[in-house]
Amino acid sequence: MTERFPVGLRRALIAFALAQFICSFAGSNMNVMITDISRDLNTDVQGVQLAITLFLLVMAALMIPGGRLTDVLGRKWCLQLGLLLFGTGALLSAVAPSLPVLVIGYSIFEGVGTALLIPPVYILTTLLFKDIGSRAKAFGAISAMGGIGAVAGPLIGGFIASAIDWRAAFVLQAVIVLAIVLLSRRAVHDPLPADRSQRFDVGGAVLSAVGLVLIVLGILAADQEPMLTVGLVIAGVLVLVWFFAGVRAKERAGREPLLPTLLFRNRTSNLGLITQNMQWLMVMGTSFVVSTYLQVVKGYSAIETGGVFTATTVGVLLSSLFAERMARRRAQRTLILAGFAVTVGGIALLLTLGRAVHSIWALIPGLFVIGVGLGGMLTPSVNVVQSSFGEDLQGEISGLSRSVSNLGSSLGAALAGTILVAGVDSANPGRAYLWAMLAVAGAGVIGLLTAWFLPRTRPAT
Repeated sequence: MTERFPVGLRRALIAFALAQFICSFAGSNMNVMITDISRDLNTDVQGVQLAITLFLLVMAALMIPGGRLTDVLGRKWCLQLGLLLFGTGALLSAVAPSLPVLVIGYSIFEGVGTALLIPPVYILTTLLFKDIGSRAKAFGAISAMGGIGAVAGPLIGGFIASAIDWRAAFVLQAVIVLAIVLLSRRAVHDPLPADRSQRFDVGGAVLSAVGLVLIVLGILAADQEPMLTVGLVIAGVLVLVWFFAGVRAKERAGREPLLPTLLFRNRTSNLGLITQNMQWLMVMGTSFVVSTYLQVVKGYSAIETGGVFTATTVGVLLSSLFAERMARRRAQRTLILAGFAVTVGGIALLLTLGRAVHSIWALIPGLFVIGVGLGGMLTPSVNVVQSSFGEDLQGEISGLSRSVSNLGSSLGAALAGTILVAGVDSANPGRAYLWAMLAVAGAGVIGLLTAWFLPRTRPAT
């Protein structure tokens, strides 16, 4: 995808794609190291699930403020600061002696770093790749690397954990971050100067983050305190209503809010955001549930668990290779519909063969089909959302798009993981696995129904 670009743009695109890859990889590679981490840090499955979900949640909660900060502080400056925080968190996690230190390094430092570095990746891509064709290719490469990072995380993480140690996976993250820093120093430049005269909506940033955190924490508490779950979710919804009321009030007063309401008046973009949320819920939900079930219930090692996910990685790679060709022949709506249908079919195949054949290899066909479905629709959903707005709103829509996607990932780990973890110690853990995967399939059905209402015409990009 990069051979037709000038050398400078090619290096910048490699840096951007690696940045999206490592952030997605960080969200999924720990799934196959649950047993090893639990043993070394004297914790349990719920503790590791909490660390993973908090990492994804911090990303989701701070992605919108992170996108807004790029205009105030500068896109390249935020990119470099995000890489510094991410790399520091990776090194701290590599030497973590306990779960709280792992949460600080992985969930907080890496989560905040991701929220700062990902919005600049998409905004700078929009600014540096000026014509529609090259921009679409660049977005396709970055989105594909994000999908590959998410599904290859268990495979790479399992190999590292078995061959060396789970801590080495965090060292690898730090090494890749260093490579991105070296690549981006000269290849990446910011075409637009930072506007430090703009006021940053601190109150809006706090409200939006608190609302999302309360909702996801409510889901995490579902297996222990149902009433607490209801209370936290209601509180989260009320805080988000307060946030949007504040946005409207700021706009009427002529002040610039954290997120303009204009972003939510585009029907196509709204539908595309829902499909993004459901896609990443399925990515992380499938990865966490299958990985946990194989390690905790079936007793498989990290390398065996990661090896099974090779099928998903191959599926994503194959469908991503054909994604650009299919985008020229089919409407984005068609590709997204087909992606959801194939992914839900893959989950059905996964459950059917898994129950009929009591072997780890019986999961491979279903995971492969899931990978094919996911790889075919991740990029079209990004294109639908990004192409719904002009360049003047690319910063805001990039932050919102990444926030919605990461919220889907955190919901996947929280919702499906909570269902599974609640039944791991029961008399029939296989039933909990079934219900968790059915919840993931339900998200796919919601995405399929949402995609049905997307425009039938092919977007310009």
